[in-house]
Amino acid sequence: MELSQIERAARRLEGVIHKTPVNVSRTFSVMAGADIYLKCENLQKTGSFKVRGAYNKIARMTESGPLPHLVAASAGNHAQGVAYAAEVVGAKATIVMPRSAPLAKVSATEGYGPEIVLHGSGYDEAYEKARAICDEQGATFVHAYEDEDVIAGQGTIGLEILSSMPTADAIIVPAGGGGLLAGIAACVKQVNPRIKVFGVQADGADAIVRSFREKRHVATETAATIADGIAVRNPGEITTGIIREYADDMVTVSDAELAEAILLLLERTKLVVEPSGAAAVAAVINRKLPELAGKRVVCVLSGGNIDVSIIHEVVEQGLISRGRLKRH
Repeated sequence: MELSQIERAARRLEGVIHKTPVNVSRTFSVMAGADIYLKCENLQKTGSFKVRGAYNKIARMTESGPLPHLVAASAGNHAQGVAYAAEVVGAKATIVMPRSAPLAKVSATEGYGPEIVLHGSGYDEAYEKARAICDEQGATFVHAYEDEDVIAGQGTIGLEILSSMPTADAIIVPAGGGGLLAGIAACVKQVNPRIKVFGVQADGADAIVRSFREKRHVATETAATIADGIAVRNPGEITTGIIREYADDMVTVSDAELAEAILLLLERTKLVVEPSGAAAVAAVINRKLPELAGKRVVCVLSGGNIDVSIIHEVVEQGLISRGRLKRH
């Protein structure tokens, strides 16, 4: 992944996406024992960072001629990113989503006009269905993470952080398929190798952590976590390779720690963040990376598309984790 690819992606995205803010959090700084800043991609168009990679991929395809029928598989955020990008450029799109996808994400994706196909119990089965549709209809698949154009689009977050926080010591990034972490790590390390880049996964969906530790691509048999956005059994070959090259370390957080982080983000910062988007905050407030004490740390809040029908359950779990509610 060359820095020039990410810089070209930033030019394509100019005027299409929001340059989301980086806000300091005194509350989380005290809890983490470090200066904590929040990169608010939950405030991005479509509610997550995914629109960056999706739009960059599709916009680059327009440079080669008329767009084909586009197909994507996603639990929700990539779905919305592809649907939005397809609408902007006037392309036909079909999005395959698992039947377990949050209703809010399904409805939001439908709002951009693509055909929606609900299939399977998770991302991996939806992916297989999307590939089958491509074979049957001669369509072009837009991968959620295993694509250099998509990774470059996600890497533009790194450029924005470097621009607004050049004195940052570390950046903490959620990881599922690995596109976001790979893009940011490749960007940041090529511009300023001094800055540490760490990835965070859920305990129950830790394929990238295992891949990083074992220095090879590893897929897991299951991906069980409340963080549907990072519940990926089989991460990318390209992404895990880039992560091994550029990331400094990987840690995991529990579902209880994710719920606690969501609760605190709601209460203290008034930000709505989905479970995967809260992973970086969960890691720092639970001091998973003690070497960051006293440092300037940017946590990427990767998305805010939480299913409103489960917010009460997540908040209740967060209250229990904080010792503010007894389980009956």
